[in-house]
Amino acid sequence: MENRDQPFEIKTEADGNDITEHSHDDKSRPYLCTVCDKQFTCKDSLNRHSRMHSAVKRDDMYSCTQCEKRYLSQRALSVHMNIHSGRYKCRECGKCCHDSRDLAVHRRSHSGEKPFECTVCSKRFTRSDSLVSHSRIHSGEKPCKCHVCDKAFSESGHLNTHMRVHTGEKPYKCHMCDKAFSLSGALTTHMRVHTRVWRSKQTHESPHGRETVQVFTV
Repeated sequence: MENRDQPFEIKTEADGNDITEHSHDDKSRPYLCTVCDKQFTCKDSLNRHSRMHSAVKRDDMYSCTQCEKRYLSQRALSVHMNIHSGRYKCRECGKCCHDSRDLAVHRRSHSGEKPFECTVCSKRFTRSDSLVSHSRIHSGEKPCKCHVCDKAFSESGHLNTHMRVHTGEKPYKCHMCDKAFSLSGALTTHMRVHTRVWRSKQTHESPHGRETVQVFTV
């Protein structure tokens, strides 16, 4: 039976690079929805989520009055509302979290706590999902597979970027013209056209002799 209280949201617009918003813990999420790029811990959760895409136009969904997110149950909406109410707010930076577990994980970014250690190289991480992703460097595991061309990746974020080859999605938009790009690095390179930052070499005389330096001109 489908659990309508699971805090999975449906948004009326795409979220760009947001691919990690779910039940807000630090579990590994190797199952990727190819419609909205959300990630899940198991295939059953992904299948349940996939059915929600066909329910976007349902009238019995619960909408957040402060943003455009919608949920299948009142309880799921209540969990989401904790962000707007600031119930679980970080005292260090003011970030608002969904629940106490989400806040506890976030606090490690301030304390520097890294409780998850790699058994191969002893590298430590603040989140268990980061350790899982790192471990694939040693194992060579690539669980994130493209359903179009069968390419496989060690991280869902890499699969997400790869999927733009098939979908043509270009989420990185230039705010000064109408161009858009599939990679953030491509946008950064493009912005130099507008800022006119050029690198050149100039030779200067100094008490210590001739000196060649790289300068940036605007």
